[in-house]
Amino acid sequence: MAKTKTAYFCQNCGTQHAKWMGQCGTCKEWNTIVEEVITKEEKSDWKIDTEPRKANVALKVKDIEIQNEVRYNAVSTELNNVLGGGIVPGSIILLGGEPGIGKSTLMLQVALSMKHKVLYVSGEESQTQIKLRAERVQNLNQDCLILTETNTQKIFKAIQIEQPEILVIDSIQTLHTDYVESSAGSISQIKETTTELIKFAKETGTPVLVIGHINKEGSIAGPKILEHMVDVVLQFEGDRNHTYRILRALKNRFGSTQELGIFEMRSGGLREVKNPSEILISKKDGDLSGTAISATLEGMRPLMIEVQALVSTAVYGTPQRSATGYNLKRLNMILAVLEKRAGFRLGAKDVFLNITGGISVDDPAIDLAVIVAVLSSNEDEPIPQNYAFAAEVGLTGEIRPINRVEQRITEAEKLGFEKIFISKFCKVSQKESNIEIIKISKIEDLVDMLF
Repeated sequence: MAKTKTAYFCQNCGTQHAKWMGQCGTCKEWNTIVEEVITKEEKSDWKIDTEPRKANVALKVKDIEIQNEVRYNAVSTELNNVLGGGIVPGSIILLGGEPGIGKSTLMLQVALSMKHKVLYVSGEESQTQIKLRAERVQNLNQDCLILTETNTQKIFKAIQIEQPEILVIDSIQTLHTDYVESSAGSISQIKETTTELIKFAKETGTPVLVIGHINKEGSIAGPKILEHMVDVVLQFEGDRNHTYRILRALKNRFGSTQELGIFEMRSGGLREVKNPSEILISKKDGDLSGTAISATLEGMRPLMIEVQALVSTAVYGTPQRSATGYNLKRLNMILAVLEKRAGFRLGAKDVFLNITGGISVDDPAIDLAVIVAVLSSNEDEPIPQNYAFAAEVGLTGEIRPINRVEQRITEAEKLGFEKIFISKFCKVSQKESNIEIIKISKIEDLVDMLF
């Protein structure tokens, strides 16, 4: 029996302290430091019968053999794209999101649709509740096993009996191990249970999909080191008042973090949205001022996104600037460029900007559509619905080129747009198409053409 050791942890940021203090020196929060038992007894391996393992040998870079990893097909095309092509054997995937956003539904759909033996471990719901949800989803994998357990030692005993190919944990904050004497969800419990899962995954090559809760700031609850320990961190986001959900990769050791997955929440579970441009462009009967369509990219996927702007006279003297889904500082920069280079007096007017669909866009190619939407609202002149825009705007008022412009043009042409405005300096191959490409070099040229 090892000697019992205690330490003081901040429940907000996870920092370990030698003694109790009223304020955490790292995150500056008050009354968040608690004492936890960090060693209860000597640890054993995650396996019941341990075998001596050979020590790893250091190799030169040129002597390391590259093996082509075979990924598990998650069946969901959107999830496969976000993960970089599928689930890598031996990887730890952490999925976080708001309560009720659909994390458990997504993981259960993946478990029920995969053609592999999956063990779904739930510490939050009973087997009956999970069965009811599985019947609603209507994908019944005969090799999907449901276990309701929170003790990791009992979970590993079940794993040795069932020998699953994929393990799903719902959720990491509900698990606890016998080797740490503190409540489930505490800093030391989360670190210890995650370490046991990682050791299991790496030694057996079994991928582990873990659901994680988030705190009030929106980050995953528990120590920040949790996100460093895992291989992939996914964020499931969206507004519960709307049906659409967005899956992003915040960290991915096996692929890009630029990909985006879009789902629609229905009574029968989550439906993949194959053509996101349909939901991101609002339906309207006639031409309305203050709207413009931009051709953007999220990873490898082109999206046609509608930008809405409202410009009105400031009532209280101090003009307001508000942006939803767009960087507010960049909006202020664009308004300054319009006033300096194009002569529009917007300093005494309120400007509100919104990206439809509830998503956030970081692509600088949306700048031109923002300018068009603002000017359209300011002049109260509608822009034709079959016009698209894709260009970055510089501080001097020049229209700058963007990358992969041909992919954006192809997407706009496929959706029936007749004209697309791009930078004069973009190199576009000469080929016959049904869309007219208009090249401009300055904001003044754009104003003369449209207004």
